Formats: sequence, structure tokens, C-alpha cells
Amino acid sequence: MSNPVSTTALEHQITVSKRPKHHHQPLLTGIPDHLSHLCLSLVPPSKLYAVCSSWRRLIWSPSFPPFLSLYALLLPADNHHHLLSNSLQFASFDPISAKWQPLPPPPPDWPLRFLFRHHSFISRRIPVQSVAVSGKLVVLAATNDDFLPALSQPLIFDPLSGNWTLGPPFAAPRRWCAAGASRGTVFVASGVGSQYNTAVARSVEKWDVDSHHHQPPLRRRWSWQKMGNLKDGKFSRDAIDAVGWRGKLCMVNVSGHAAKEGIIYDIEKDSWAEMPEGMLAGWRGPAAAMDEETIYAVDESKGLLKKYDHAKDSWAQLVVDNRLKGVHHLAAAGGKVCGSAADGSTIVVVDVVAPPPARVWEVDAPPGFQVSALHILPRLSNNAT
Repeated sequence: MSNPVSTTALEHQITVSKRPKHHHQPLLTGIPDHLSHLCLSLVPPSKLYAVCSSWRRLIWSPSFPPFLSLYALLLPADNHHHLLSNSLQFASFDPISAKWQPLPPPPPDWPLRFLFRHHSFISRRIPVQSVAVSGKLVVLAATNDDFLPALSQPLIFDPLSGNWTLGPPFAAPRRWCAAGASRGTVFVASGVGSQYNTAVARSVEKWDVDSHHHQPPLRRRWSWQKMGNLKDGKFSRDAIDAVGWRGKLCMVNVSGHAAKEGIIYDIEKDSWAEMPEGMLAGWRGPAAAMDEETIYAVDESKGLLKKYDHAKDSWAQLVVDNRLKGVHHLAAAGGKVCGSAADGSTIVVVDVVAPPPARVWEVDAPPGFQVSALHILPRLSNNAT
């Protein structure tokens, strides 16, 4: 990954790959294209990109296996614009071309009024909560100008089609909630509705994102299901990432080094349990799970990346780097752990599968913007550009 090229407005600030018109040439001389696709799909896309324009076009075509890219929710870096609604932008960083590209915007008639900062709470970011699930970006919760839940149903972006769609209406729209995903299912828990309500603060809902695809029409459940309640409403104090891990959701109710409570939700049993002591003691900042198998977390005060050993109920230290200090959002996939820097100006990337010492580098946010949230999803295809 490398840094983007600066221009003037988001569509111009974020460099977009231009694909000129061309006469068709075979991908491999003497071999039909459909067989060439099979051969070239075995080659790392970074190597194909460097060879020729026809192979470069193949990388982003629907027929080529999608590689992983960064997806960011972006806010204007100018603090004055943080007070404005509708300034949220969505973009993807392609690690092969090393360029940022804006996502197609949601339909203009959708009622998107997101509040990000307010003069009464100028030192605190008002969150927009989102998850990556089943290869899609899902925006779940935000606050509007009246300090009410901004979304009555999720917003869904599919990178391979480039389309935005709406999910099923929430039984209880909320903000400042716990949000997470596991095994193709999205969960929201606790939070605040139009006002604080104990029933909402203890409630849990789930939605199977792919249910309308893999079930026959008469059995499709395109709706949220109510699950077992939390024992109390202590998880409505902040916007919480519920980390999907081994069929469970793990979450703590406050960030950083403050005294906190941790709980684990067993998805199959629909039951809650206290977080193991060692896991809770080391949960000192944002966390994410790689393939829902290994949890990584950053101790934001020390700039320390570590991973959880469930057999020992302890955390193993991986790398200490000043660039990880203050990281406020984490994503993990494809052997990389990525975190948005404290000021949102960069994304710190750590290769956690390469032989030590760990390789750490940065990707700059698009000029004039800062990263609010971060996910790793399949790259945008030609259908989305």
C-alpha cells in the first residue's frame, strides 16, 4: 500500500483509475480468454498489475477472484464541517493500484441526517456505527440533528455490484449501541432510542444478512429477530464494537484503561456470560478478530498490538509502535491488522503473518478527510466504478 494523490474535491481528491478504450487482445496468446482467466487467477494480482493494461483490467473484472481492500467512512478534516450533517463520505483504498476511490453514493432521496460533532460536546466524536459482514458494508446506527436515532433500517453496500440497498426495519431504532457480526448475521444490542428506555437498553436483535438468498421465497426471514436480553443497560454508555469470535460476540462497555465490564454472547445458546478475567484485563483499546478465529487488540496508550490466547486466557505481545498510540478503530483480514490513527489522518497497517520483526506501514487518508471507521472487504469490481 502507498499514499494517494491529492486533488481538490472528494471525487477529485480521491484518485480514480482511468481505463481507456481499447481493442480486444487475448490475455494469453493462443489461449481462449476463459482458460486464461483460470490460469491468471492463480497469480497474485500485484504481479498482474505490473505486466500490461489487459491484465490490469482483468484484476477488477467480475470474473477475477476479488482481493481485499480497505473501506473507510470519512469525515471532513476541517472541524467546522464536523458540525454539518450529510458530510459523511465512503471510499475504498485499493492496495494494488495504491489509490483511493469513492463509493457510489447512496440514493439522494434516502433520509440520511448524520450528526458527527456538536458544540456542546466538541471534544467528543458522535459515532456512526457500521460492520463488515458477508462481504458487504452495513451501516447500522447514527445520531441525527435532533439527537435521535438517524436510521430506521440498515444501509447496505455490496462492493461487487456497487449497489446500495436497505435492510429490514429495526424493531427498535437505536444509537450508542453494541454492534457486531458473526457468521453472516448482524447483531445490535443495548443503546438508546428516542430517549433512554430500559427495555431498549437491555434488548438484543439479530438479522441474517443472506437469509433472502439461501432460503426459498416462502421461508425467507428478511427481518430482525429478538434475542435474549442483557441483564442490565450498562452497555448503552458508548458506541461498542461487538467482536465476532468462535461463534460468540465479545464486548466491553467502555474503552481505554477505565474500569470496565466485559461480556460474551454465545450465539447458538442465545446466552450471556462474563468475559474471562485475562481477556478483560488485556482489553485496553479497539479490537478485531481475524476470520473470527484470533482476536487482536491495541493498547492505545502504549501503542502495543497483541493477540488473545484463549487456552492461556492471556494476551501475547506482537509489536510496539508509536503510530498505534491512540488508534480508535481496528479491522483484521487477509493477514493484516489495520487501525485508524488517533486523528484519523492515516491508517496503520501491521502484517501479522510475515516473519518477525513485524512490518508496519501507513496509508494516508484522502486529502482533506479523516477516517471515522474502517473495514476490510472485497475490492470494488468494474461493476461498481
